[in-house]
Amino acid sequence: MVTRKEIFTYTEDNYGVTPEYTFKQYPHYAALKNRQGKWFGLIMNVPREKLGLTGKAEVDVLDVKVDPELSGILRSKPGYLPGYHMNKEHWLSIVLDQDTDRETLFQLLDGSYQSVIKR
Repeated sequence: MVTRKEIFTYTEDNYGVTPEYTFKQYPHYAALKNRQGKWFGLIMNVPREKLGLTGKAEVDVLDVKVDPELSGILRSKPGYLPGYHMNKEHWLSIVLDQDTDRETLFQLLDGSYQSVIKR
């Protein structure tokens, strides 16, 4: 399992980015933005049932921007869902309580960061 803290450490070490808590209604939602203010990640605590998962407890998810073809492939695997509260074609939610591969998660985060840098 990859934790919020590990993701925040990774983004700070690799991009000089720290989380921004910009939602008063959702104080634990953490936006990850590049220096131009473009979002490349969002960590949210969401009730499992809102994600179509069993149970009512909250779970952390990381939303990342991905190529639509890759998103389609990954969504066929456990722990990968259409972007929660984002464009479902271009964003992917990764459930952080699953046995999601750490290397894959950080590769997806890198790809998301690179996609907003290019714009």
